[in-house]
Amino acid sequence: MSNILYSIFPSENFIDLGLYQYGWEQCDPAHSFGPAARNHYLFHYVISGTGTLTAHNSKKESITYNIKSGQGFMIFPHQICTYIADNELPWEYTWLEFDGLKAKELIEASGFSVNSPVYRPRHKDLARQMMEEMVYIANHSQESPFHLIGHLYLFLDYLNKSNSSPLQSQGNRMRDFYIREAMAFIEQNFQNDISVEDIAAFCNLNRSYFGKIFHDTVGKSPQEFLISYRMSKAGELLKMTSLSIADVGNAVGYPNQLHFSRAFKNVYGVSPRAWRYEQQGNPEKDV
Repeated sequence: MSNILYSIFPSENFIDLGLYQYGWEQCDPAHSFGPAARNHYLFHYVISGTGTLTAHNSKKESITYNIKSGQGFMIFPHQICTYIADNELPWEYTWLEFDGLKAKELIEASGFSVNSPVYRPRHKDLARQMMEEMVYIANHSQESPFHLIGHLYLFLDYLNKSNSSPLQSQGNRMRDFYIREAMAFIEQNFQNDISVEDIAAFCNLNRSYFGKIFHDTVGKSPQEFLISYRMSKAGELLKMTSLSIADVGNAVGYPNQLHFSRAFKNVYGVSPRAWRYEQQGNPEKDV
C-alpha cells in the first residue's frame, strides 16, 4: 500500500468555499516541506506521530511549534512556513487545502490566526469526527465535486465546534449577524446598481464602521467583495451559457460592456471572451 494519497479538486465553480487539493500521508522520518508559502488555507491534522511547524507570525518572526497526534496546524495564505516530521516518530497526517469568500470568517471564528496556528481541540469526540471527514475526502476523490464540498462543510463545522470557545462565539455574534445580512443583500442584489453605501444602509450601520468590520471579517473591503462576487457569477455564466459578453455583463450589474470587460480582466487577467475560450479548451490569444 502506498504511504501517500494526493488529489487535486477538479472544479473551480464554488465561490463561498472550495477545495484545491487534499490527501493523507504516512511520512518518512525527517520528511519536510518548505520553507514555502501557499496561496490558500491549508489545514493538517496529525493522526499519529509528532513533528514541528515553523511559521511566520504577524511580525514576520519565525516561531516553531511542536505538534503531536490529536493536534493539527493551519497554514494561512502567503504565510511562509516549514514543517518537519520527527526523525524517530514521524507523523501520519491528513490535509485539506481550501479557500473562498467565506473562508477567512470561518477560520477566525474557529480561533485560528497567524499568531495562533496550532489546533488543540477542546472536544476530542468532535475532533475525531472532523478527522473522519478529512480522511473520507482523501479516500473518495472519485466522488462528485458537490459531494466532496458537502464533506468540506462538515469538516469546517466540526473544526469550529471542537476548537472555538463559547466566549469567543458570543463576542462575534453581533458582528457576524451584520456580515451575514450584508452578504445576503449582495447575493440578492449584485445584478443591480448597488453601492457600499446601500449595503451599509441596509444593515443600519455607518459606512466607515461597516467597512471596517466587513474587512476585518472577510479579508476584503465591501467593494472588493462585491466585484469579486460579480466576477465569479460572470465566470459561471460565461462557462455554462451561450449568452453574449454584453448580456453576461448586464446580468452581473454592468450595463456598460466596456466597464464589465475591464473589471473582469482586472480579476482574471484576460478578457471575458478569452476566458470563455480557455474554459472551453480552446485557448485564444487575448488581444
